[in-house]
Amino acid sequence: MKYKIKLKNADDFVILDENVYEYLKGHEYYNKVKLLDNLRRHSSGCAVFQKTWKKAEGGYKTETIYLHKLVAETFLPDGKTAENKLVGAKNGNKLDCRLENLIWRSRAWASRQRKTTSKTGYMGVYKENKRYRAVISFKGKSMHIGMFDTPEQAAEAYNKKSWELYQDKGKQNKIAKAQ
Repeated sequence: MKYKIKLKNADDFVILDENVYEYLKGHEYYNKVKLLDNLRRHSSGCAVFQKTWKKAEGGYKTETIYLHKLVAETFLPDGKTAENKLVGAKNGNKLDCRLENLIWRSRAWASRQRKTTSKTGYMGVYKENKRYRAVISFKGKSMHIGMFDTPEQAAEAYNKKSWELYQDKGKQNKIAKAQ
């Protein structure tokens, strides 16, 4: 069974496994601060709990708990390594905090999964005059793949090189089929 929890500042829901939901509901501290009732959508798209506390000695302290990270650290601790220390969503939905969807990954892998800002709509494809250049980053350097007549051809070349360099941890463009 899965639980859907409405976020306070958005019309979205976070999704949790039953055992994770029960753990958070039964946890003394998370229950006291009403963590599940005070989840918000962070600007990065994930679910977050934030509360500002007044300190006894004066001033304030802000507590921030990222839900996906809390769930992974509690239920998937064996996946965290010195390199793979970021938590990501396999399906790309940062509000889907079910255990089957969370994965520990490296900063480089996370970077390769970001959405493209290219005006062509394809990762690593840029228009130059009337042709399209395909480029990919490898070991911190930009690698020229080639020049192509269509953005789809350049995206296909990018996909091939991405698989060659990164296998299943690389970004793959979804290429529109010709009609």
